[in-house]
Amino acid sequence: MYLHRLQLANFKNYDTLDVTFSNNVNCLVGNNGVGKTNLLDALYYLSFCKSYFNSIDSQNIRSGKDFFAIHGHYVLNDDQPDELTAVSCTLQKGQSKKIKFNKKSCSSFAEHIGRLPLVIVTPSDQNLILGGSEVRRKFMDGIISQVDRNYLQLLLGYQKALEQRNRLLKQFYENRYFEEDSIALWNEQLVRFGEPIVAARQAFLRDFSPRFEHYYKLIHPDAADSERPSIVYNTQLSDQEPAFDAQLASAQRRDAQMQFTTVGPHKDDLDFFVSDFAVKRFASQGQQKTFLLALKLAQFDYINERLGTKPILLLDDIFDKLDMLRVSQLVLLVGSDRFGQVFITDTQQGRVETIFSQAPDMPHKIFHVEQGMLTNS
Repeated sequence: MYLHRLQLANFKNYDTLDVTFSNNVNCLVGNNGVGKTNLLDALYYLSFCKSYFNSIDSQNIRSGKDFFAIHGHYVLNDDQPDELTAVSCTLQKGQSKKIKFNKKSCSSFAEHIGRLPLVIVTPSDQNLILGGSEVRRKFMDGIISQVDRNYLQLLLGYQKALEQRNRLLKQFYENRYFEEDSIALWNEQLVRFGEPIVAARQAFLRDFSPRFEHYYKLIHPDAADSERPSIVYNTQLSDQEPAFDAQLASAQRRDAQMQFTTVGPHKDDLDFFVSDFAVKRFASQGQQKTFLLALKLAQFDYINERLGTKPILLLDDIFDKLDMLRVSQLVLLVGSDRFGQVFITDTQQGRVETIFSQAPDMPHKIFHVEQGMLTNS
């Protein structure tokens, strides 16, 4: 699968754009603030029906305009390169966002997730290590949801039950009463959705962790013996803890005082380590970057195997804090047959040209980006 052609209208700093890409590696080169990342975000919209960077859709409309349109033309089967699938995401101010797949409107965004698998790596992903547990849960849930539609429905069901239970707890607090029968109904719903969520996360980590360790060593081979990267799933619903329904029952008085649900898979976290030291506290910037890249490449590998489709890979300004040798290793890796279509942004055209001079047979295109315009160099 790959994106053959992209058309934009009034999206962020792009007035209009119509560009055809390589089905292998595409490099977007230009100064900061010229629109390289915005173009990657347009691709993210087509896969996930939302921006990776700004949750307020209307703010992604070009200044002074009243709509944006993103149109992608994909080859879904590499053996049939002339058969294109049209995907579009449009937004008119004051109206709902619309997603179309082969000119048919999607009844829900959840219906579309997983059709166009994609993995993105950006400098803001540093928050995956340094941020709170919600960021790491979102990372894990996003991967599983791309390959398992039932899991996405479990998440939506759990979130709805959690919101209802929290609303009820707030009412109890404000009105100074507590009804066990009422809260028990939502406890049942949380258990119904929550237990299979945790089981799916546990199964995911068992499969994902060896892939992650493999890519960490590929990116940083000289650390293979001295650094042992690992991921630990931290959940209140482990085999060593009481059952979820018992935990909810035990915590409900405390929850009523706090006005929110204090136990459940919405409190789960991933702990990251290198040689038994917490990455968040003790790893160098270079180690953290290697850790993040390994996480994202393992994400690619996991989705590829589960769906039988190579996701599109977006690498946004990731070369900072990496030495030239590791940069070259990374580009040669993602440009190999193991990966599919790749988009790379960089501020240094010389660095990009040097890398490709070492791999002259690798199919690629280099685009110069300047104020919302692309030229193929």
